[in-house]
Amino acid sequence: MTGAPVRTLLLWCPDWPVLAAEIVDGVPATDPVAVLHANRVVACSERARAEGVRRGLRKREAQGRCPQLTVVDHDPGRDARAFEPVVAAVEEVAVGVEVIRPGSCALAARGPSRYLGGEAAAAERIVEHVAQTCAVESQVGIADGVFAAGLAARDGRIVPPGGATEFLAALPVEALGRPALTDLLRRLGVRTLGDFAALPAGDVLARFGFDGALAHRLAAGRDHRPLAVRQPPADLTVTAEHDEPIDRVDAAAFAARTLAEQLHERLAAYGLACTRLGIEAVTAHGQELHRVWRHDGLLTAAAIADRVRWQLDGWLSGSNGRGGARPARPTAGIIRLRLVPDGVLAQAGLQPGLWGETGEERERAHRALSRVQGILGPEAVVTAVLGGGRSPADQVRLVPWGDERLPARPGEPPLPGGVVRSGGAVPVPPWPGRLPPPAPAVVLPAPLLATVHDAAGEPVVVSARLAVSAAPARLVVGTGRPAEIVGWAGPWPVDERWWAPAEARRRARFQVCLADGAALLLAVEGGQWLVEAIYD
Repeated sequence: MTGAPVRTLLLWCPDWPVLAAEIVDGVPATDPVAVLHANRVVACSERARAEGVRRGLRKREAQGRCPQLTVVDHDPGRDARAFEPVVAAVEEVAVGVEVIRPGSCALAARGPSRYLGGEAAAAERIVEHVAQTCAVESQVGIADGVFAAGLAARDGRIVPPGGATEFLAALPVEALGRPALTDLLRRLGVRTLGDFAALPAGDVLARFGFDGALAHRLAAGRDHRPLAVRQPPADLTVTAEHDEPIDRVDAAAFAARTLAEQLHERLAAYGLACTRLGIEAVTAHGQELHRVWRHDGLLTAAAIADRVRWQLDGWLSGSNGRGGARPARPTAGIIRLRLVPDGVLAQAGLQPGLWGETGEERERAHRALSRVQGILGPEAVVTAVLGGGRSPADQVRLVPWGDERLPARPGEPPLPGGVVRSGGAVPVPPWPGRLPPPAPAVVLPAPLLATVHDAAGEPVVVSARLAVSAAPARLVVGTGRPAEIVGWAGPWPVDERWWAPAEARRRARFQVCLADGAALLLAVEGGQWLVEAIYD
């Protein structure tokens, strides 16, 4: 929790989801438009409100009030993409901007007000700059704290310093934006933020929980955290201007090496690595050329120079325009060369390859393995690809070296504890009946036959209803010696493809721990016990 709230300037774009739909999808915001999520209106245009459409209405009721209503699905990604130019425009006037949500951003008011001649002048300058740069109407509110500034922005109001508590006290509890809490407060007779703020904080926490206590702080004009300003992205692009147009490959190679070293030094200064490189060139006649090179791993200075040289060679050695197979050669030499690191990541997050850092060693390994494949066949060198499935054997697919690494089943198996894999914005498809973590260390190519007995020496049987006849006590794998079972878990049933009798498979799996410390994954199918995998 924080002390005194920071004097905050908040810019708010009314009906932003509607404006985002106009910017991205071309839906006219001057028409009656409603943005729907879960079949309810979350935003609507001014003309739709004039026809009686309100937030929270169901789709059918909204269309009943306004038959000509245009319905748009809610897309948070679209809202965020469309709002990025607005944030960039605000950053051109004042730095230290925090995006509250698409359509709303805030910054400390002290800096802009000092060098723009006051808070009113700063608000007017920012609103005017956003309108000229992005053609977007906006309103600014200034108050002590983000919450009060957001409500002040609805009226384009500047709340005097120290007046946030008085400003908030007269507002209805609906201003908190918490419908469930608001409904409960209304039924308890609490109708304004001032009434809510007057309640003892301990009683609010005991009755409404942590979220209610947080809302109580906001109603009293106390923010729960300071502004989290966003840092503008660093400009990593390098550009070289040439007075004499470059029309020879050797001169292009020299320019490429110099520019590649500059780019690599700039990336290294920020601790970044480049994985996708954009090469742009402009000729003396104004012709613009562009190409993107991808690389699986770290692009070193030499690797960047090679790719720039190859691309310039391709452009300058193109066909003469008389129907050759290669692209036409530019009509003039290159006067501007620009390198854009289109894909970057933290160098510490770039995982080294099996043979060390990705680069020359990886290329040597690739050539060696490809040569083995040429001698012994493609299937002689394979790599494992993780995918979806219910058992360890189902989740792994062996792919020949160099082939596209696609899983046999969609989705990677989730990590323990619900952890999402890096880069995993796409949800992992569920696999009911999936083996719980941890995963076994060794998956046997072919399961081993086994028998399981109870303490009396009788075979352990699993019924169709997954009832275990007795606790497993001894395990015999193949013709080996009996081993004592000191712990077990299960059964986990799997009933796959029951709709296709020829492919149907039903089995139950167990995890067992033996007296010698070994842990095994067992399965019983058709009354037969099998050893499928071994744990560390």
